[in-house]
Amino acid sequence: MGIFDFGRAKKVEKPKLLKRTYAAANKGRLFNDLFDSERSADSELRPVIKVLRSRSRDLSRNNEYAKRYLNLIKSNVVGDRGYTLQVKATGGDGRLDQNGNDSVEMAFKKWGRRGNCTVDGKLSWLDVQKLAIESLCRDGEVFIVKHRGADFHDSFALEFIEPDQVDEQKNERLSNGNEIRMGIELNRFKKPVAYHVLTYHPGDYDYTTASKPTKHIRIPAEKMCHLFMPLRAGQTRGEPWMSPVMSGLKQLGALREAAVVNARIGASKMGFFTSPAGDGFVADDLDGAVPIMDAEPGTFHQLPNGVDFTAFDPQYPSNEFDSFHKAVLKGIASGLSVSYTSLSNDLESTSYSSIRQGALEERDYYKNVQQFFLDHFIMNIFSYWLGSAMEVNSFGIPLAQYDRFYDAASFRAKAWSWVDPQKEMNAAVIGMKNGILSIQDVAAQYGKDVEELFAQIQRDKALAEQFGVKFALEPYGATQVGIVPDVIGDDDAEVQG
Repeated sequence: MGIFDFGRAKKVEKPKLLKRTYAAANKGRLFNDLFDSERSADSELRPVIKVLRSRSRDLSRNNEYAKRYLNLIKSNVVGDRGYTLQVKATGGDGRLDQNGNDSVEMAFKKWGRRGNCTVDGKLSWLDVQKLAIESLCRDGEVFIVKHRGADFHDSFALEFIEPDQVDEQKNERLSNGNEIRMGIELNRFKKPVAYHVLTYHPGDYDYTTASKPTKHIRIPAEKMCHLFMPLRAGQTRGEPWMSPVMSGLKQLGALREAAVVNARIGASKMGFFTSPAGDGFVADDLDGAVPIMDAEPGTFHQLPNGVDFTAFDPQYPSNEFDSFHKAVLKGIASGLSVSYTSLSNDLESTSYSSIRQGALEERDYYKNVQQFFLDHFIMNIFSYWLGSAMEVNSFGIPLAQYDRFYDAASFRAKAWSWVDPQKEMNAAVIGMKNGILSIQDVAAQYGKDVEELFAQIQRDKALAEQFGVKFALEPYGATQVGIVPDVIGDDDAEVQG
């Protein structure tokens, strides 16, 4: 150290600011509208769950695209026949127990008739499936109470409970260590133990006007089917599926309404009469203190001296409206995981390849929803019904055989017809010939089961013989020697034996 260094301040270096490695984590005015949250799924959902549910219901009532989306979900996940039961239990010899399987299938079909499967007797099993999937999509969750009792067919029936009755305002810690979150009682592993349900719907007319005290009933979890699709770990309640696009649907609807009103006003060709002194105009009527004139199409009026006419002629919607509307709707369709053509019913400027590609991707989404619906709802209800029906000896099979028939039960969901069925069918035949597809694989694409398919063909043959009709179509290849059907071409080809 030099003699002149005494008292000299030591230079302090400023710490270097680390450059963010993720652009999405940057701060600044361009990112101020991105909301940073470290809260849990329940903490974010609890304050807004009622608002989201109400707005989703409003859109489903008043917005044509929201209504279309719900119809697409019902049509493609459940369809016109719903999930079809197929039981393939085997006996001790390894062969199918045809009598037992048929008994279970017929009993379940009978329970699913209108008047049997719900406590109010208003719905069929198909109606239940459609109501469940629509409620799941619109409200984000479904609550169904599984009732047992001698008053019901097979001693079993279902009761729908709207999510509003599972009180999201009921949140507390219990002395036994359990916790109630938004009306659902959880143990220390966050597993549902019970559901605290209001005795009245909070929006019901009688409830809102009679000033009745809030009362809950505690329903054990094994009696409640709570269906929702969790998006985060630890999530207790479901959110409406339209939540990401609600703002877009609302704003697009408002834009279309404003455009229609503006076009209607523009078609009326209204205007204003002006004069320097504000007088000299003879009116047909008065709107308050403002004189007005009624004009019919094709008529002309001579104005007094000093009176001028200023036209009001709005030009919107302009040529850009259609392209802007389409662009916004494409984003909404993407957020709903459906194709733009399906949501909008717009087939303009589309081709076979584009429609096919969009349909395949869309159907993958529906298949995922179908599997979720099967695992969490269909099999849940079937399991409960099978045990109840066996207990009351509904179809002559004791409860001890429950596992054998439950494990052999499967449900077939809706299948779809192809854009070009001839090409798809030929491709299926090639796949079977090369051993990469089975008859069951192909039948499943059309919503059929191979056992049911063979039985139907056999019945058709028997019926043809009964009426003396020759059965000209022989499936799975011709039986006559020397004749090989060319399924790939248009005509059959005859070869020498």
